[in-house]
Amino acid sequence: MKSQAPRRRNPVQERSQSTVQRVLSAASSLLAGGMPVEALTTAHIAAAAALSVGALYRFFPDKQAIVDAIAVRHMELFQERLAGIIMAALPADAPAFLGTVIDAFVAYLESNPDFRILAFGAAGGGRYVSRRTRDDYAGAKVAATIQQFVAEAFDIQASDAFALRLRIATEIGDRLLGFAFEQSDPAERSRIIAEAKRLLAGYLFAG
Repeated sequence: MKSQAPRRRNPVQERSQSTVQRVLSAASSLLAGGMPVEALTTAHIAAAAALSVGALYRFFPDKQAIVDAIAVRHMELFQERLAGIIMAALPADAPAFLGTVIDAFVAYLESNPDFRILAFGAAGGGRYVSRRTRDDYAGAKVAATIQQFVAEAFDIQASDAFALRLRIATEIGDRLLGFAFEQSDPAERSRIIAEAKRLLAGYLFAG
């Protein structure tokens, strides 16, 4: 029996995906360039993407949908980067793994100002990603990936109790990183991040 040839993607679908990426890239560029989220409009984004506002609305119902899509895209890219870091040098134990995750996430935030602004605000005090997106992606998908990895790599039972602790740790870690990015002094930010790693590792893996 002959295997079927790979299906060609519909050109309309390809153009649609290209347009979506243009919209997201345009919005990210505006944010990274210093435009406040509050001032950003769909008209600004459409103009930067060389689209009409009507064409933009074919793919996104409002600005919040664009913000959430940018955040999800960044979380997917971060997971790819993290996988590469872990494959290059497997941490010695679960606390070291957690520290690697946090350090990699901090580095990703620092190198992607558009994501940092959406996640924690321009001065660390605000959030623009919707709660639903944060729960669905960071609170579910990312946490599940971490739980699966520590269970396989460090023989930590993937129980309901551990899943709850990880969910709580994710929420606490999110708040602590927001607090860290409120600090204008890089040394103070580093001290807070170090304490966050120590606190979260003790809560997740002690006993």
